[in-house]
Amino acid sequence: MKRILSLFIMAIMVMGVILPSVSASADAVTEKPYLSLGADLSESEKAKVLDLLGIDESDLDDYTVGTVTNAEEHDYLDSYVSSSVIGSRALSSVLVTLTEEGSGIDVETSNITYCTSGMYRNALVTAGISDATIQVAGPFNITGTAALVGVMKAYEDMTGEEISEESKDAATNELVATGEIAGSLGDTDTAEQLLALIKDKVVTEGLDSEEEILDAIDESCEELNVTLSDDDKQLLQELMDKISQLDLDTNQLKEQAEEIYNKLSDMGIDIKSESFWQSVKSWLNRVIDGITGLLS
Repeated sequence: MKRILSLFIMAIMVMGVILPSVSASADAVTEKPYLSLGADLSESEKAKVLDLLGIDESDLDDYTVGTVTNAEEHDYLDSYVSSSVIGSRALSSVLVTLTEEGSGIDVETSNITYCTSGMYRNALVTAGISDATIQVAGPFNITGTAALVGVMKAYEDMTGEEISEESKDAATNELVATGEIAGSLGDTDTAEQLLALIKDKVVTEGLDSEEEILDAIDESCEELNVTLSDDDKQLLQELMDKISQLDLDTNQLKEQAEEIYNKLSDMGIDIKSESFWQSVKSWLNRVIDGITGLLS
């Protein structure tokens, strides 16, 4: 057991040296929080959003202020939700504050009826975003699906790190898919846990074939005592196929692994079991093979 843990830590440390990190250090980012406002907010709606975000309009010079247009929202969301849901006005607004490395992602929402904090958080990890406090607000009750666009745009401007179109697409897909699974299950928390568990298996075990991903979905459903329709499984398989192709950095992988293992433990799943450690050993072997290939 100790030998496996030592190998695990060593592999993470070596990969951290070899692979680039997406998270931004305090020295490499703007010190100002980033306020991304919906471009179509009226003055009264803008005042309401600022109040919800705890910002006095007279203090806007203390923030980097940007906007997200309705056209940008449609660019990312039209493939996944009805245009009528997105609407014709950009209203979702977000405040993004970068935090110290290793602090993780914290999300709060106001007047958001569809997307939960956990849904945003999981999708942002997929987008490659880390170490930030994010507040999402609407002037009145809105779905909040478009707010993800504002967060990604803000993060790029703050850090100077470009988020790939593949990552943006997968993150948007994940946000909407989680909502659809939550609707099927009637339980948002379980949907969030299910997506996180499946994603962890796919990423850390290097699964990329349809059969492997479907097996991971079935295993995760069994562990959480969840029953999905074939359509829901297909939805998740297509999403995880995208996620399997992303070059997620090691810090995000480690964070996902730690969190999912804690959730499994809280649910009474024995993470010390032989099968669990066999999967860790298998993953480590693939990591070491990959490192060997890079150094050869």
